[in-house]
Amino acid sequence: MAVVPSSDMEKINWVNYKTGIKNIFFRMEVTNKKATIMIEISQADDGIRNLVFEQFLELKPVFQATFQEEWDWSNVCYDEYGKQIGRISRSLEDVSILKKEDWPALISFFKPRIIALDEFWSTAKYLFDIFK
Repeated sequence: MAVVPSSDMEKINWVNYKTGIKNIFFRMEVTNKKATIMIEISQADDGIRNLVFEQFLELKPVFQATFQEEWDWSNVCYDEYGKQIGRISRSLEDVSILKKEDWPALISFFKPRIIALDEFWSTAKYLFDIFK
């Protein structure tokens, strides 16, 4: 992935993607059961978090046009520490980071989606500047 530039043709750290907006993160997680890519909205203030999520909802048609697949949209869910967050995610079930034979499937799952997230974010990020 290091050789793949961002949509803005900038060097990018794909694993530690910087959105530039406080408390909005692009995350990729893999366990011994599934892989998940997500946008995590983790503002501590419920009102601000709801506003950020509503802004994403306004962009849902653009998001769907970019990805051409359904993602799960949840304004209220909880992270591994019990903190309330918003999350937009897509998962691949029945794969394990511990199984080497699953690695090609994991790469095929993550790579096009993180590139598409970057493409979406390159145009959408300016609408979130108010939340910096």
